[in-house]
Amino acid sequence: MIEVKDLHKSFGDAHILKGISTTFEKGKTNLVIGQSGSGKTVFLKCLLGLFEYEQGSISYDGKVFKNLTRDEKTDLRSDIGMVFQGSALFDSMNILENVMFPLRMFTKLSEDEMKDRADFVLKRVNLDGAHYKMPSEASGGMQKRVAIARAIVNNPKYLFCDEPNSGLDPKTAIVIDNLIQEITDEYEMVTVINSHDMNSVMEIGEKIVFLKNGLKEWEGSKETIFKTDNEAVTGFVYSSELFKKVRKMYLEENQ
Repeated sequence: MIEVKDLHKSFGDAHILKGISTTFEKGKTNLVIGQSGSGKTVFLKCLLGLFEYEQGSISYDGKVFKNLTRDEKTDLRSDIGMVFQGSALFDSMNILENVMFPLRMFTKLSEDEMKDRADFVLKRVNLDGAHYKMPSEASGGMQKRVAIARAIVNNPKYLFCDEPNSGLDPKTAIVIDNLIQEITDEYEMVTVINSHDMNSVMEIGEKIVFLKNGLKEWEGSKETIFKTDNEAVTGFVYSSELFKKVRKMYLEENQ
């Protein structure tokens, strides 16, 4: 579990995060949503240890990040997988080499052992046979699956995804959503996803944290988000006529 208590982060006079508290449980897909400027990217970077924060705490399974030694922080980072918004694959490496990269950084496995592990996760994301393609030869959906394979190759405890459906068509986005949810359940990871995609929220939002102006405005699930009267949430979620109709149907069916 990741536990966040009273988190504050500023850049100069700009107070970006204003006392956020929440928890993210293992085996669940936790989505952080909000408009541009809401603070969700800064929040994710604080969770990853990329930004220092002025007040509050972040703990990973009871271990407070700020209290860890340098070596302990390195060990923690080896337990973290990250799927970047643009996949962030190395153009000069083929798919197999990209997936093996974290193993070279964080393990002492032999070359054969690394290849076996990379082969296993590539099969898990349905990319068997794509090992020697270059990223430029892969579609956007394939690149996302490679990024997911690379993120889980170390069997992490924590998985972070930054806009994993960015640039994908709706059908491929659903495939990626389902894959992330399946892997989260299978590996019992704590998965935290930054997203603006309401389809993802409704598809896999087991827990949803809604940020507005650096504050946690609301939290709940994809079921309870239909019922909330919070105007900030409904204004964001139901900005399209489609989701207004979906909500109306849901409420009518559950009266």
